[in-house]
Amino acid sequence: MRETPNFTGWQAMVLHREDGNTEKLIRQLRLLGIHATLQWAPLSAAALPDLVIVDADQGWDDLLPWNGETPACPVVALLGSEAPGRIAWALGQGAGAIIAKPIATSAVYPALVMAVSIHQERKATAEKLQYLEERVRLRPLVHAAVEKLQAAHGIDEENAYAILRNCAMRRRLPMEQISAFILAGAEPLPEAG
Repeated sequence: MRETPNFTGWQAMVLHREDGNTEKLIRQLRLLGIHATLQWAPLSAAALPDLVIVDADQGWDDLLPWNGETPACPVVALLGSEAPGRIAWALGQGAGAIIAKPIATSAVYPALVMAVSIHQERKATAEKLQYLEERVRLRPLVHAAVEKLQAAHGIDEENAYAILRNCAMRRRLPMEQISAFILAGAEPLPEAG
């Protein structure tokens, strides 16, 4: 179970028109320890805040620096209407919650917690997918090393895999890395048992 985030010292960017609701939201964020500022211009991917709050009704998607990728920070969407298309867009941008306007004081904190939680889950999923994609990309190295072991020791594929796996475990390295070393001749061929 994740611990509830402490927002003290967080920086937030509010992509929203300056009106009474926005000022009210900024005051509420400051009570939570979040320094929030309004912005009209597109966000820079190099200098993102801890949290982004968008007015999904006004379609601020062109101001966000990611294109269908996992957002680099949590996003909360403000909605004045319950337009299904805008809700889907907001959730697609990594928003963890919808705060309806006029902004209810009681809705802000749970919405932020939910946004951070969903963002963390999406980020972890994206990192896992990236790791798996890298493993798949490097898989041919393992097959090539197995074939080299088979040829060197005259053994079947299953035993060659077992040798490679044991070698990787002894060295505490991924099989792909050990395979690359074996293929490059930087690692002596493991002995068949």
